Amino acid sequence: MNTLHKYLLIGLVTLLSNVGFAQKEKKIKVLFVVTSHDQLGDTGKKTGLWIEEFATPYYYLTDLGIRVDIVSPKGGLPPIDPKSTAPDFQTEASKRYFKDEKTQKKFSHTRKLAHVNQSDYDAVFYPGGHGPLWDLAENKHSIQLIESFYAHNKPIAFVCHAPAALKNVKAANGQALVKGKNVTGFTNGEEAAVGLTQIVPFLIENMLSERGAIYQKGADWSSFAITDGWLITGQNPQSSALVAKQLLNLIKSK
Repeated sequence: MNTLHKYLLIGLVTLLSNVGFAQKEKKIKVLFVVTSHDQLGDTGKKTGLWIEEFATPYYYLTDLGIRVDIVSPKGGLPPIDPKSTAPDFQTEASKRYFKDEKTQKKFSHTRKLAHVNQSDYDAVFYPGGHGPLWDLAENKHSIQLIESFYAHNKPIAFVCHAPAALKNVKAANGQALVKGKNVTGFTNGEEAAVGLTQIVPFLIENMLSERGAIYQKGADWSSFAITDGWLITGQNPQSSALVAKQLLNLIKSK
């Protein structure tokens, strides 16, 4: 091997090593968008984020080394629906959250939704709770963010009431993004079961159907989620783990 060939070989090995190192260093980043709304209509009762729908996907992803950032319309501490903290609704993930001071501190200092950009993330996930029906459904920054993620072929995921955030989201052709797509979300039957049909500003099942979506559902309170292209939707709190798994699969498929 002459000197020129030797140096070319060394250069090639160095280049390949640097490429491999960069690939190893690239970390998946997922943005969580949570509600800032804490009033259940004019009932005088509190609402907000359903904590299980945050905790289960959060730990599923972060335990795999995925970075998760959290934003909300107002920033700061998002409201947690007090009903979601009741003992009967606790899961292993939510119990873990209430013992996890580090994650609680992170959760209490969410950035403002208006200050994030889809280019910094591989996917976006919206946990539910009734809060999104009031704020994320109408928030222009949320609408623009979802449209940007989708236009750049990045996964967008929603669970339970979080598909409310899709209410005013448009596709590139100007039509509703959900038109013609297979979706799910909190059912009319589930809303009736919790006694809020006449309180919420709209019903998820009706809203999606009215916008031309192909609405599907499993049995009430069963785990059910659908992936259609880059869009993932889950029916209820019982579906949050399934949505997280489908989201990860979609990220890895890119």
